[in-house]
Amino acid sequence: MAKDLNIVLVRVDSRLVHGQILEAWVPHVRAKCIIVVDDKVAADSFFETVIRMAVPSEIEVIISSVEDFVKKYNFTHGDGKKTIVLFSNLADACDAFNRGFRFDRLNIGNVYNNEYNICCSPSVFLCDNEIKNIENLLKETGVFVELQRVPKGRAVNIKEALKDYWHIKK
Repeated sequence: MAKDLNIVLVRVDSRLVHGQILEAWVPHVRAKCIIVVDDKVAADSFFETVIRMAVPSEIEVIISSVEDFVKKYNFTHGDGKKTIVLFSNLADACDAFNRGFRFDRLNIGNVYNNEYNICCSPSVFLCDNEIKNIENLLKETGVFVELQRVPKGRAVNIKEALKDYWHIKK
């Protein structure tokens, strides 16, 4: 049976559950549930246990592969348990979107790639494939993509952060 979840934040953060999520984002959006959508974590019982131990007991934790996440849950805006959805990478967020998990805003908090082409912020380093994923979200879906580490920090539109990169690539 599918569970109704009120998605209040969709975030890409390679660290998944950590201090910024628990101390800043959870209280800011008043989340009662965190969903970690990551194939590797879903297949690793040790990593899953570590994440569950880090989250306070009053916050429900769901750990799922991308495929199971899209199949098992109904996503609403305004009804149901306030939920943060965390992806460790942009490819998984885009895959979930393409499989039916619709969101209109994507927050990028922390992405690091050893083969990065551009540093968009002190915590976001993107390679060409990640930038292509962002371009597809922007062009094909109209999703608003922002860079923002914590709620009190300034949100930066990804179009602004990538404008020099796109200008050079043309």
